[in-house]
Amino acid sequence: RTEPLPDTRASGRSIGVPGVVRMLEAVHTEHGRTDWNELFRPAIDLADQGIVISDRLAQSIADAAPQLALDAAAREYFLLPDGSPKPAGEVLTNPAMAKTLSAIATDGADAFYTGDIARAIVEATNTTTGGRTPGAMTVEDLAAYEARERQPLCTSYRDHEICGMPTPSSGGVAVAATLGILENFDLSALPPSDVDADGGVPDAAAVHLISEAERLAYADRDRYVADSDFVPLPGNSLGTLVNPDYLAERAALIDPGRSMGKATPGNFGPAPLGTPPQSPEHGTSHISVADSYGNVAAMTTTIEAAFGSFHMTEGFLLNNQLTDFAAEPVDEEGLPVANRVEPGKRPRSSMAPTLVFDRTPAGDRG
Repeated sequence: RTEPLPDTRASGRSIGVPGVVRMLEAVHTEHGRTDWNELFRPAIDLADQGIVISDRLAQSIADAAPQLALDAAAREYFLLPDGSPKPAGEVLTNPAMAKTLSAIATDGADAFYTGDIARAIVEATNTTTGGRTPGAMTVEDLAAYEARERQPLCTSYRDHEICGMPTPSSGGVAVAATLGILENFDLSALPPSDVDADGGVPDAAAVHLISEAERLAYADRDRYVADSDFVPLPGNSLGTLVNPDYLAERAALIDPGRSMGKATPGNFGPAPLGTPPQSPEHGTSHISVADSYGNVAAMTTTIEAAFGSFHMTEGFLLNNQLTDFAAEPVDEEGLPVANRVEPGKRPRSSMAPTLVFDRTPAGDRG
């Protein structure tokens, strides 16, 4: 109820319970073949031996130096003793990260969510050093964290099956809705020119249609999509937002000759929700892997912004993931927004890991 210092992102209030370690252990338990502890050796060696600061990383450190300086661990790792950013070409070693990874390799995810590491995360989150507003995370929050398996959202697009993440990620429904709207247009008649390895020069009319479809999909995403364990979706299903008939109606709102400006969300009757103001994304990583057995994985992972919340402990940076929640619980008209903060709720993400399947049988492809 007070403005966090030095700002929302760099305060302890922005830090959510990290989920990826528990998720990776759950996936490995179900699908893994290599021994768990063997998986960590390359990363442990890299942390011990160090990495060379690239030009890009050096620039990122320089840009974030004032915020990194507020945190003792981050300052020691990223900055020189005089407070200036470590330059390109310098080697960064991370023995604390090697120790953390070794503990997880030996004792599993419990080593991260309980014990010394969990206490260090809570202490770093709740610190007031540097004049920062503390968070409210507890060791009980970490110990109670569960990774949840969810049914992927799969929809058709012409001759393909598109599968993506359901809520609380909004990426899957936004991609599916965008493609469902575009299926009502003949994009093949608007191909790029001068096609090369980078895709060539796109046709302006195609760019317009795609942009307008994304406006419409994003308007629905912004109004209705959040953690569905807390906020029911229209019709209690993501299928409502990607229904072909509904998307055909949305497609009819597109004027091929002019932009609609700001798109409005669809109307699904009572229980109206507000729309929060927007802020840009800052940093995310994606991995796509295919193996010789035909298994495929698409994984998007992030601590939200570059350097997360600028809080560092045990060799790693803590996220500012809770800034993915709406900053205000109601909109300008006083309506509650779907992605408002609530205890135990997972913030809405824009990440969109996607798998694309060819629906044509292999023998019929010619």
